Amino acid sequence: MKLSILDQSPIASNQSAKDALDESVKLAQKGEELGYMRYWIAEHHDLPGLASSAPEVMLPLIGAKTKRIRIGPGAVLLPYYRPYKVAETYNMLATLYPERIDIGIGRAPGGSAEATNALSDQFLKQVWAMPDLIKELLHFIYLDFPLDHAYAKLAASPRPETPPKPWLLGTSKKSALLAAELGIAYTFGAFMSDKDGEEIVQMYKDAFQPQQKGDVPQVILTVSAICGETEEMAEEIALSTLIWSLQKEMGKGNGGVPSIAEAKKYPLNAEEKKKMERSKDQMIIGSPKEVKNKLQELQMKFQADEIMIVTITHRPEDRIRSYELIAREIINEAASE
Repeated sequence: MKLSILDQSPIASNQSAKDALDESVKLAQKGEELGYMRYWIAEHHDLPGLASSAPEVMLPLIGAKTKRIRIGPGAVLLPYYRPYKVAETYNMLATLYPERIDIGIGRAPGGSAEATNALSDQFLKQVWAMPDLIKELLHFIYLDFPLDHAYAKLAASPRPETPPKPWLLGTSKKSALLAAELGIAYTFGAFMSDKDGEEIVQMYKDAFQPQQKGDVPQVILTVSAICGETEEMAEEIALSTLIWSLQKEMGKGNGGVPSIAEAKKYPLNAEEKKKMERSKDQMIIGSPKEVKNKLQELQMKFQADEIMIVTITHRPEDRIRSYELIAREIINEAASE
């Protein structure tokens, strides 16, 4: 089973944003050491507790601090940007770090309405134009505009020997069908969806239209997981992110991811307990064997090519340890067979 990392650069209650970004670099390095396939860093805007607003700034640093692991944004929020500039940015990264660059493409706002308006006064219009924006981006990446197109003679320089690989991120039938129509890889965000993901992924595969000979549908399934030495330890560690998710929903999560001690002290009423249980149901929490079994079950259910894991904890060492335990149980075991 191929495993990858999605990093949202969470800020713990005892950290600064600089601390969180430093930990993101360490996570990418550790992920490479452990054998993870790729490391993606998310784009969020003025969301309390999340440090990464500009993946294009972090990725050059992470590329320089690693050697082999594929890196990319998870995702670049394309409605905010012109495709030409996105192509230039990731072509440059692909030139600096050959055969290592992905472009995860998304259309979510990634922040509040105020942040959206500050970034663009055309966001909703650009969301509707998303298919055309992606097509334009792909033409710039692959240098295959029709000869009569206004951009036919325009290159997104520098031109890497191997172009960055595009992935469309989504949670809906609409995104799945768009990825299939364009013949590009698809990432389904199971960790933030309560929809019938299995049906959506199958729809993508059935509708896939290869653009070049040999193209096949590719699927990454993104899940939220926390692994501990024992199930009890994992449950305790996960309490921080569960309480934080609840606080954010109520507009109280500005202090960052609480410590386990802080989370245990947080008073919960009956409705909040139900909400927390629903959040917990969307996560994978357990010992290494338990997490492995659940990931394998999901891979078989979705027929995914790869599982991408997002893990949020209060202590950076708990996050690193979670990825380490999962890698030892799955990646190392597969390598020894």
